[in-house]
Amino acid sequence: MLKNYLKIAFRNIRKNKLFSFLNITGLSIGMAVCILILLFVNYERDFDSIHTKNIYRLNEVQNWEGMVAPQKVALTMMPMGPTLKEEFPEVINYTRFAPENELLLRHGQEQITLNNTFWADSSFFQLFDFKLLEGNPSTALVQPNSLILTESSAQRIFGKESALGKTLSKANQDTVSYTVTGVIQDIPENSHLQFEGLTSFSSHFAPDDLGSWGPNWFTTYLELADGTDISSLEAKLPDYMISHMGEGADEAFTLYLQGIGDVHAGSSEITHDYINFKKFDRAYTNIFFYIALIVLFIAGINFVNLSSAKSVSRAMEIGVRKASGASRSQLYLQFIGESIVISLIAMVLAAVFVSLALPFMNEFSQRQLEFPLFREPIFLGSMLFGAVMVGILSGLYPALYLSNFNPVKVLKGSPATGKRKADFRNVLVVVQFSCAIFLIISTLFASRQVRFMQEKDLGFSHEQIITIPFGQRFTERYGTLKQSLLGSSQVLEVTASGQRLGNNLHQTGITFHGAGPSVNLATSQVVVDPDFLDVYKIELIAGRNFNDSEADNGNTYLINESLANELLHKDGQGKDIESLIGAQFGFNGMDSAGRLVGIVRDFNFNSLHHKIETLTIFNQRNWGFEELSVKISGENVPEALAQIESIWNTQIPEREFEYQFLDDHFTELYRADRTVNSIVGMLTGLSILISCLGLFGLVSFTLEQRVKEIGIRKVLGASVTTVVAILSKDFIKLVLIAIVIAVPVSWYVVNKWIEDFAYRIDISWWVFAVSGLVAILIALATVSSQAFRAALMNPVKSLKSE
Repeated sequence: MLKNYLKIAFRNIRKNKLFSFLNITGLSIGMAVCILILLFVNYERDFDSIHTKNIYRLNEVQNWEGMVAPQKVALTMMPMGPTLKEEFPEVINYTRFAPENELLLRHGQEQITLNNTFWADSSFFQLFDFKLLEGNPSTALVQPNSLILTESSAQRIFGKESALGKTLSKANQDTVSYTVTGVIQDIPENSHLQFEGLTSFSSHFAPDDLGSWGPNWFTTYLELADGTDISSLEAKLPDYMISHMGEGADEAFTLYLQGIGDVHAGSSEITHDYINFKKFDRAYTNIFFYIALIVLFIAGINFVNLSSAKSVSRAMEIGVRKASGASRSQLYLQFIGESIVISLIAMVLAAVFVSLALPFMNEFSQRQLEFPLFREPIFLGSMLFGAVMVGILSGLYPALYLSNFNPVKVLKGSPATGKRKADFRNVLVVVQFSCAIFLIISTLFASRQVRFMQEKDLGFSHEQIITIPFGQRFTERYGTLKQSLLGSSQVLEVTASGQRLGNNLHQTGITFHGAGPSVNLATSQVVVDPDFLDVYKIELIAGRNFNDSEADNGNTYLINESLANELLHKDGQGKDIESLIGAQFGFNGMDSAGRLVGIVRDFNFNSLHHKIETLTIFNQRNWGFEELSVKISGENVPEALAQIESIWNTQIPEREFEYQFLDDHFTELYRADRTVNSIVGMLTGLSILISCLGLFGLVSFTLEQRVKEIGIRKVLGASVTTVVAILSKDFIKLVLIAIVIAVPVSWYVVNKWIEDFAYRIDISWWVFAVSGLVAILIALATVSSQAFRAALMNPVKSLKSE
C-alpha cells in the first residue's frame, strides 16, 4: 500500500507540473530561509558555551550628578573582585581584566605587535575553560612579566618551535622582557573574549595591591557557587558599596551581575563595553527567528491554498476510490503522505539553496556560519524531522478537505468545491499578504533608520580623516612627526587625541567654581592637542580655543553646550554661557584648578544610539596621546597613504603602520543595525516571492475555472482590458484588506523598535502608502500576467464542447 501511495504521489507531481513546481519551490525557499536563520540563531546562542563554571560578569549602573541619564557600564574598580570573594561566601573565585590593547615586543631584530592583549589575574584559567596547549594553567599567570600567547601568535613569532620559556623584550624598554609561560588554543570565534596575548596582573601591580576605590577601568568576572540566588546576592551589594566608599556610594554605583551567556547578546544597553566581541542584541536574533517562521508560514499557506484549489481536478479520482471501498482514513493518510513527499523533495532543494546562499550570508553578517548537513547526524535528523512535520502541518487541511468529498455528488458531476472553501482560501491569501506587507513596511523603516544614522550631521567633520594608533610612549616624538606629516603634499592637517570620536569616551569628575559655590559633576572627557577643533571643524561658540603655549598645557579646558547648561543650572548665578568663561575649572583631586577658556557646540562624540553627554576637552600633553588624526586632500589617496607610511616608518620604526578611515569606523558602529537591515530585507524579498508564487498558482486555477466565462464575455464584445480588470479586481480586494490589517500592526512594532534609538526617524505616513502601493503593484503584475494570457485566448477554443 505504501508503495502504491508513493507511486500515486509521484504520478500527481508529474501530472500537475505547474502546481508541483510552485508548491515545491515555495516550500523549499521557506525551509532554506528557516535553516539559514536557525544557523545564525544557533551561532549567536552558542556564544561562550565552552565555559562550564557558573560565571557572572560584574557591571555597574553609574548615576552621577551631571550625567544626562544613569548608564550601565561593563567596568568595575580594582578592589571589587578580591573583596567580594572575601566577604561573600557565594563568590568562589574572581578574575579581572584590563585592556592593554596592543603590546609592542621584539624578537631578536624583529618587531612584533600584539594588537589585542589584556592584563589578566592568575585565576584566569580557574574560571574560563580555554585550552592551554603548553604551560601550567595554575601558574602561567602568577609571576610578573608572564605572557600567554595564542597558538596563532606563537606560530607567527616562533614558527614551529615551542614558544614555552622563550623571552620577548618590550620595544623601547630593553630592560623589560616577558617570558612565554603558556600557549593557548586559538580563541573560538563565538567567544566574547578575543585576544592575542595575556600578561600577568602582577606585571603591573603587586600581588597584594588592592588599588583604590573610585577609578573604574577593570572588567571583573566572578565564579558563583551553584544554586546562588542572584537577586539575593545583588540585594546585598548596596551595603557592600557603602561599607567601602561611604554614604551615597550605593546611589552613585549600583552593582549587578550578568551571566556569561548573556554578555554577548544581552549588553545592548551597556556602554564602555570594551571586551565584547561582535556584540549583538538578542532582540534582533529573536526578530530573525520570528520572521523566518513567518516566511515558512507563508510557504505553508501556499501549499494549503494550491492543494485545496487543485482538488477539483482530483474529485473524480476520490469519488472512484471511495466507491471502490477506500475509507476516509486511507485517503487521509494518502494525501498526508503526498504532502510529506513534496516536503521532503522541497527539503532537498532547500539544502542546495542553503549551500549556495551561505557564503553570501556569512559575508554580510560577518559570521562564520557552517552547514553541518552530513557531519552531524543529529542535524540531518532534525532537518528530516522538520520536513516531515512541515509536510504534515501543511497537508493537514488539504487532506481533511479532499478525503471529505461525497462520492455520490462527485460521480454525478456536482461541484466538489463551494463558496465556503473559496472564502477560506481568500482568508489565507489575506493573511499571507498581510505578513508580506508588514515585512515591507518594517524593512523600509529599518533602512531609513540606518541611513539616517549614517548620514546625520554629527556636528564635526569626519571626511578624509585617517586615524592612526599612536601610543603614549611615543608622545615625545609627536611634535616632530606632526611637522613631517604637514610637509607632505597630500596632508592638510594633523592632530592627536587620547581617544577616538565615536567610541565611549572615558569619564571623570570635575570641579567648577563660578559665581556661586563649587559644583562637582561627572563628565565624559578627552585629551587633545590644540589643533583638534580645527581639524574636526568643531564649532566654538564662546571663548577661545587652546594655544600652543606652555601656560595652556594642563591648565585650560573646553566644555560642550550640555555641560555649560548644566553648570549654569547648578551655579544659579550666571546669566548665559559667556559668563562661564574664565571660571575656575579642573578635575577632582587636582592640586590647583585651571580655567575654563571656551565652549563648543554640542556634537555626537558617541554613536547615535546614545544622547549627547556632557563633555570636557582638555590640553594635557604630558598625559600622552593614543591616536593621530590626519586629514588628507583626497586627490590621490594611495599616494597620501604611501607618503604617511614612509614618514611614519622613518619617525617611529618600532611600530607597524596601521590606519583606518574615520568614516569606516563610524560605519562599523552601525554594523549590527546594517546586518539587521540586510537580513530583514532579504527575508522580506523572499516572503514577497513566495506570496507571488502562491498568488500565481491561485490565479491559474481561477482562470481554469472561468475559461468559458471569459470566452462568452469576449464573444459579447468585452475588450482585453475589461476582461483583465474583471479577473484582477477580486485579488486586488484581498490585497487591500491585507494592507488594512498590516498597517496598524507594523506601526505598533516599528514604533516600539525605534524607541531604542536616541536619535530616530519620524514614522512617516508615506512609508505605509508606498508599502501598500508596492504590494498592490506586485499583486497586480502577478495577476495580470496570467489574466492577459487568458484574455487573449481565442474564444472559439474556450467555448468548444468537451
